[in-house]
Amino acid sequence: MDIKDSVVFVTGANRGLGLAFAQAALKRGARKVYAGVRAPGKSQTPGIVQVKLDVTDPASIAQAAAQCGDTTLLVNNAGIARLNSSVLDASMVDLSREIFDTNYYGTVLVSQAFAPVLARHGGGAIINVLSDATWFARPMLAAYSASKSATWSFTNALRIELRSQKTAVLGLHVSFMDTDMTHGFDMKKTGPAVVAEAALAGIEAGQEEVLVDDFTRQVKGSLASAQPIYLDPPEIA
Repeated sequence: MDIKDSVVFVTGANRGLGLAFAQAALKRGARKVYAGVRAPGKSQTPGIVQVKLDVTDPASIAQAAAQCGDTTLLVNNAGIARLNSSVLDASMVDLSREIFDTNYYGTVLVSQAFAPVLARHGGGAIINVLSDATWFARPMLAAYSASKSATWSFTNALRIELRSQKTAVLGLHVSFMDTDMTHGFDMKKTGPAVVAEAALAGIEAGQEEVLVDDFTRQVKGSLASAQPIYLDPPEIA
């Protein structure tokens, strides 16, 4: 699909990658961008309309879908990450539930609410923000990784099901990004504007999966090898 003249809805759009998606869509000629945020304020950017959205609340999602019935491109970006001290720690279960509520169930609920909206406009597209953690589970991010693996699985099923209504579904995989979520971590990071641009370019090119950075491509490429990265991780990744 073309981004030009599209109407885009981005979840978790108040900062970081979500805001970068909103800005990149406008640069590519989107007619309007809905920014799904928990606490709407006065948007400072012409063309961006803030919409109240809590992806863990089905009523909030239903209201947003009804309000934004002209949406043609949905970006499931809202997500949280929490560090776990150990996969054996007692807090692991509660932490996983918290992360899954946003990262997995939030994506499922928002996709279910907006799929009929997209169908009414000829199909459109959905971008689901995933991660290199889909395939490479760092122990300190085990709960987060599990949520992204589950969301990848859902994304793949969603893609197959929505082909009948001509809705394209793109899985966006990226390693660490330079956002508030990774503040204070000394590692190679990709700028959110670069990630958003790669995803939108992928949608316009008809791609079903976009792997933004070298490490993510390395991890995915190793899956069928005799020694995949998830079994033999580098010391720093």
